[in-house]
Amino acid sequence: MKIIVTGSLGNISKPLASELIRQGHDVAIISSQAAKQQDIEALGAKAAIGSVEDAAFLTAAFAGADAVYAMTPPNYAASDLIGYYRHVALAYAKAAKAANVPHLVYLSSYGADLEKGSGIIGGSHQAEGILTALDNITITLLRPGYFYYNLYQFTGMIKAQDFMGSNYGGEDKLVMVSPLDIAAAAAEELTNATPQNKVRYIASDEKTCNEVARIIGEAIGKPDLTWLTFTDEQVKNNLLEHGMPPAAAGLLVELNAAIHSGLLASDYEKHPPALGKVKLQDFVKEFAAAYQQG
Repeated sequence: MKIIVTGSLGNISKPLASELIRQGHDVAIISSQAAKQQDIEALGAKAAIGSVEDAAFLTAAFAGADAVYAMTPPNYAASDLIGYYRHVALAYAKAAKAANVPHLVYLSSYGADLEKGSGIIGGSHQAEGILTALDNITITLLRPGYFYYNLYQFTGMIKAQDFMGSNYGGEDKLVMVSPLDIAAAAAEELTNATPQNKVRYIASDEKTCNEVARIIGEAIGKPDLTWLTFTDEQVKNNLLEHGMPPAAAGLLVELNAAIHSGLLASDYEKHPPALGKVKLQDFVKEFAAAYQQG
């Protein structure tokens, strides 16, 4: 199969491309950075250098593809984050239609079923709507949970204050996921001989925030580490003090609040997947190594 992978050599895209190449597929990787071309080719893939916001470029890159893995690169500098997701999805839709792509696998998020109240995940909701409206293209929506590496954001707080904290915490449950488990699921869907329009949730482990703090604390030599729950206002003010634009801060606080209330995982809980291979105990080894080096 000829398969297009977006996301350059990111945490998901690199292991995904590597697995597809191992299986013998013809893989092209889209990257916005020309400097990545050599590394992409060293992996055994073709490099297509350009922007996923450029529908004309994508149309050319998608030509002859049997399947496309599409993701929206993070862009917290965008003045309208939701609009950015919509813009990228429209470029994907236009290119997939023009290039007659038969199957598109889109990296969305848990909570993307929600029309409102999910913060930045509202962008994934709108992207899903744009892509699933396409005719004659099979759309597979991947909805992973909370990425393990989001926990790195607490490193400075742990070192300075000996606790973790946000406007979610305590006994709130985190549905967590490893990029490796996402890559494995994406590879399965991209190479499916009989793809279907469907939603696939992906998770690696489920733990309360208290359990996460305990496991991290034991790994870094702080067995009494706790995860505190702050108010929405406290978290937003802290984000603003650290220079985050007001609109982005508001979306992040809303997203966190949806984790705290359980809203974000409400549909996930109705369709729980089999958990992946990479558990929190595996990830904390990486976390502890990075913590000690930082």
